Amino acid sequence: MLGLMQDWPLTLDRLLVHAARWHGDQEIVSREQDGSLSRTTYGTLHGRARRLSNALRSLGIGVGDRVGTLAWNRARHIETWYGIMGIGAVCHTLNPRLFADQLVYIINHAETRILFADVDLVPFITENIGRLPKLEHVVLITDEAGMVECPKAVPYESLIAAHGEDCEWGNFDERTAAGLCYTSGTTGNPKGVLYSHRSNFMHALISLQADMFGLAASDVVLAVVPMFHANAWGLSFAAPAVGAKLVMPGSRLDGEAVFELIEKENVTFSAAVPTVWQMLLHYMQQTGKRPTSLRRVVVGGSACPESLIRAFHDDYGVELLHLWGMTEMSPVGTVGAMSGDLATKSFEEQMPYRLKQGRPPIGVDLALFDDEDNPVPHDGKTFGRLKVKGGTVTSAYMGNEPGSALDKGGWFDTSDIATIDTLGFMQITDRAKDLIKSGGEWISSIEIENIAVAHPDVAVAAVIAIPDPKWDERPLLVIEPIPGREPGPGELLQFLDGKIARWWMPDGVAIVDKIPLGATGKIDKKALRDMAAAGTFDHALKPAKTAAAAE
Repeated sequence: MLGLMQDWPLTLDRLLVHAARWHGDQEIVSREQDGSLSRTTYGTLHGRARRLSNALRSLGIGVGDRVGTLAWNRARHIETWYGIMGIGAVCHTLNPRLFADQLVYIINHAETRILFADVDLVPFITENIGRLPKLEHVVLITDEAGMVECPKAVPYESLIAAHGEDCEWGNFDERTAAGLCYTSGTTGNPKGVLYSHRSNFMHALISLQADMFGLAASDVVLAVVPMFHANAWGLSFAAPAVGAKLVMPGSRLDGEAVFELIEKENVTFSAAVPTVWQMLLHYMQQTGKRPTSLRRVVVGGSACPESLIRAFHDDYGVELLHLWGMTEMSPVGTVGAMSGDLATKSFEEQMPYRLKQGRPPIGVDLALFDDEDNPVPHDGKTFGRLKVKGGTVTSAYMGNEPGSALDKGGWFDTSDIATIDTLGFMQITDRAKDLIKSGGEWISSIEIENIAVAHPDVAVAAVIAIPDPKWDERPLLVIEPIPGREPGPGELLQFLDGKIARWWMPDGVAIVDKIPLGATGKIDKKALRDMAAAGTFDHALKPAKTAAAAE
């Protein structure tokens, strides 16, 4: 027997229709390329997105066709999303920070037919258009006056001006593909994750839970995390779903720019990788300025150091919460909210849990397994390979057979190594490829990094494995100092002493001007390992270590 409820497919167009109908006057603020702020509303954006849908149909775009966006976080970028997805086409978000060869591969692999791009990103197009044989049209997200020389290009405003708002949205299966985002792996070609309308709609509902983002119509959301990074962690869907005000920062994410937007627009909630909040913290410390509206921030992409969590809480009254997820998970998997009995405890008592990545919401399941695929106990001590299941988790990569990314039990292997404690808090101890195996025992690079970055002279810290003739591998600490500071290797090792096991102590400390970051703002450990293999850090090793390696 089936239930007797209405059939109401979970398609993403419904989110913007809802926002326009019930929160139509709610603002969306964007920092434009010239630094100015533009303002629109959900009601206006909804009408313009429908105009774009009609324009796409006039260009032959239909259900399943891939349409790319190469753009920063602005309102017109959101318009393209809903204009594309509303007619069942696939919104293919492209990361401008990738290398040209990677972008060319991704566009060709996805068979993307139309590309929407911000004007400042045109050089990639002009230099590589000959390598993109299936790209039929380029739309520059500007008006006629803002156009620059670009092959196959027309201005966005002229394109939508020629069409009306009367357009049918939806009317297709909720499992229809909606978005396409390629992982920026450090080895091999990027792999495409193909989201469905259903999965992204479910993800929006999951992320809105009180112990997740907990957003409401009264919130002002600063979407710092890029729209090309797993759908801005779903904020471009979650904010319209509740009618929250959206603030889009464009391409400028330095501490001063982020602080200005927070204060000018009364931002209450934001999300980004730790490096963004480190820059904001340094700016506030240098200027003495304080945020007056910001209450809650989720931090993902890499582990948030204790020093950062404490500084925002103690000095500014802002709660930083760990978020963990993956592009393959849409991306949210856990958030470290202090709920239940933990909510009644002091900040000091909560800190061991705040340093973990948190608990999963309904809709996401986690489990740990050993190398023989046996379940690992959730005792907070035993390491295991972290695997996930859920309606927002991929089953295969673009071009592969459904289910091909899952094991025989239907789990997706994240390649993360983690523990899960008795309260259900998961903690990433390392990526499988980043763990350091010394004398047959594991050393967590993340744990050492989180302690090292708390040193007052350290801006960024990374730990990588270096070969060792006796122990197989040993840790090397690489430090990027805060500008103007000059911490010494001995001082940094002394700072670690007593905070980690003695046999975890790095075999050396390398001081560099800049630690390389990947396309999504994470530390690029592959680049650091390549530098180590090339001998870049040999000067940092202890004399005995250097002599042993030379034998």
